[in-house]
Amino acid sequence: MENTDIKILKGQLLALLKKDAFKTGDFTLTSGKKSKYYLDGRIITLTPEGAYLTAKIILNMIKGRQIDALGGPTMGADPITGAVAALSHVEKTPLKCFIVRKAAKEHGTGRQIEGPEIKRGSRVVLVDDVATSGKSLIEAKAALDKAGAVIEAAIVIVDRLDGAKENLSKAGIKLESIFVIKDLTQ
Repeated sequence: MENTDIKILKGQLLALLKKDAFKTGDFTLTSGKKSKYYLDGRIITLTPEGAYLTAKIILNMIKGRQIDALGGPTMGADPITGAVAALSHVEKTPLKCFIVRKAAKEHGTGRQIEGPEIKRGSRVVLVDDVATSGKSLIEAKAALDKAGAVIEAAIVIVDRLDGAKENLSKAGIKLESIFVIKDLTQ
């Protein structure tokens, strides 16, 4: 897909985010930090248009990389990974996807990483809707480290510019984002 096409898709996704997912007010974030705005990416990634746009852009971002699987922390990554898996199949570039639970389940198979098996040495990309401190992505990395995966990068729809990039870098993960929060507040 040409850069012009991706710019158009990004513009459409940004418009959806501004219209439906970005809220102002007084909020407490997962990190405990107080904020004057809240961004709920799932409002977008759980719609047909938002899921498609997000998946198409992410597939373009990872095009040409030698990736074995893509996934991330539940809940933010859930709709993204499903959309990427489906679109990668349609585009004949099938990509395995996974979800990382906060903790291994205590019943059934007792897995913390759900989906096709992540084998030792698998090259993976983490995804999430929003990055604030990066804590959820770092926790997902810990589970993937135990499985022997190699994290190539983390991709989020929006980086809130609240330290995630720096925290992830300290954990050995390069953070990439489709947008930064300034794109939504301008």
